[in-house]
Amino acid sequence: MNSDIRKLPAGFGRLWTAQTVSSLGDGVTHAALPLLALALTRDPMALAVVTAAGTLPWLLFGVLGGALVDRWDRRRTMWVTDAARAVLLAIPAAAAALDVLSIPLLAAVAFLLGLGGLFFDTAATAYLPDLLGRDPALLERANSRLRSAQTAASGFAGPPAGSALLALGRTVPLLADAVSFALSALLVRSLPAVPRPVPHARQSLLRQARAGASYVFRDQLLLGLALRPAVGNIAFLAVETVLALFAHERLGIGAFGFGLLLTAEAAGGLLGAGIASFLGRRLGTGTALTCTAAVEGLAILGLAAAPNPFVAGFALAVCGAGMGATMVLAPSLRQAIVPAHLMGRVASTSRMLAMCAAPFGAFLGGWLATAYGVRTPLYAAAGLLLAMTAVTATMTSNRRVEAALRAAAVPADDSAHPESRDPVQEGAV
Repeated sequence: MNSDIRKLPAGFGRLWTAQTVSSLGDGVTHAALPLLALALTRDPMALAVVTAAGTLPWLLFGVLGGALVDRWDRRRTMWVTDAARAVLLAIPAAAAALDVLSIPLLAAVAFLLGLGGLFFDTAATAYLPDLLGRDPALLERANSRLRSAQTAASGFAGPPAGSALLALGRTVPLLADAVSFALSALLVRSLPAVPRPVPHARQSLLRQARAGASYVFRDQLLLGLALRPAVGNIAFLAVETVLALFAHERLGIGAFGFGLLLTAEAAGGLLGAGIASFLGRRLGTGTALTCTAAVEGLAILGLAAAPNPFVAGFALAVCGAGMGATMVLAPSLRQAIVPAHLMGRVASTSRMLAMCAAPFGAFLGGWLATAYGVRTPLYAAAGLLLAMTAVTATMTSNRRVEAALRAAAVPADDSAHPESRDPVQEGAV
């Protein structure tokens, strides 16, 4: 049967619901945690500590976390992680109720929530291809629905809900997020079981982690897929760092108008996620990825030159559409071609590269704005995105994509397909 007309399995509906509920809770906490911190201190460095704490787990444990996920049952990892996060949020809620909430406690909670997100997201990325039989078309449809729901829940509904709930009491948004994690855990626990990865009991965790990273760096297609978000994060964080200042000084808009700009970007993201599968079918996945990367660079160039808020909003919407399509096509392709026993490590390595690149972008944006003016980071980001598009175009070409999909469709045979072997088993380090 043609995979384009096959239905997604019933288990996907429960996974979609679980991730949507959890994303809504994430959006609530994303808005509430900074506001809770702001109620405790006006020290910018203290506020930055709370914000940065949530990203540290990816920087410190990204590859090791992927190696652990490749050893563990993915479904159990997801529901146990969400159950643990539900219990964790009860701690700051109790502290807020007892009026003993503090910046160190909020930073610790943000760090542990980020650590839970590392395990949940990596396990979910590895679980989905097994649930869908590694069918590329089904993976694109599934990731499109997951991405759209995540954007709507965490980008549109969650933050205003978090602000509104905080007005009812400091404990309310934390408890609401705890309930979302609990519901997600229950739904994930009811998902169908999939085959557990083959364990490598004699191999150390560090060696397995290094094998996952090596697998990404020695495969041109996977490396190209990993470079896009890594370089993209440098560019986008450079823009994000000065966007509010750019909107105020160059576009003449206030806080409300700035919120509308961000909404335009999120709306574009929804559109991009929705049309990703169509673009992949019409252009081929490789060409579609090159086009969306070019669109992002040109859109940021248009934003830098925007003479008024309307052009700026349109440019951000176009950029969001390119990002939304990319974030469906690239993970779907990775899930279709990476062997199951390496999926967790490959996914976490790619995510870690993107997370490590982000601080460089923030620093670059601040330095360029200070030294050369507020538009300069936007022009630099556009140039960086377009250069990345040119460099990775051949790495993620249709020819490479089709070859990788054909190789993945052949039953595993290490002697016949050495490129599919786990480098640990070959003695590589």
